[in-house]
Amino acid sequence: MYFEDYQPGQTSKFGAYQVTESEIKEFASKYDPQFFHLDNEAAKQSLFKGLCASGWHTAAMFMRMLIDNLPEEHGSLGSPGINNLKWLKPVYPGYILSVKSCVSQCRLTESKPGVGLICVNYEIVNQNDVTVMTLESNAFFKCRIN
Repeated sequence: MYFEDYQPGQTSKFGAYQVTESEIKEFASKYDPQFFHLDNEAAKQSLFKGLCASGWHTAAMFMRMLIDNLPEEHGSLGSPGINNLKWLKPVYPGYILSVKSCVSQCRLTESKPGVGLICVNYEIVNQNDVTVMTLESNAFFKCRIN
């Protein structure tokens, strides 16, 4: 997919990421070693009432689903950043996450000929269609025709 393949209002749904207890603990031990991500019993006494994934881990799972959803040939050139990242609900072991997306803006860049900027709103949902995370991402894409 290239810049020309996107248009405002375009939606999609993709992904089916199975969240496991071992992955939650592995990620947390490396990057976010808080007790509610590492210790089942202690986590029961937390605000989350049980072991849950780090928000950063949830963002990483989203990123994996996003990249896995790109076709083999694509024009993605990376991202200058994200806006409004929100962790709305805990992500527990056994959840199956997926992504809903809606393109909000597409524009050609002035400083990079042959490159467009696409803004997409993402909703990461669990198997019950409950939104656990949202973000707005900007991404550079090659134009098919320069």
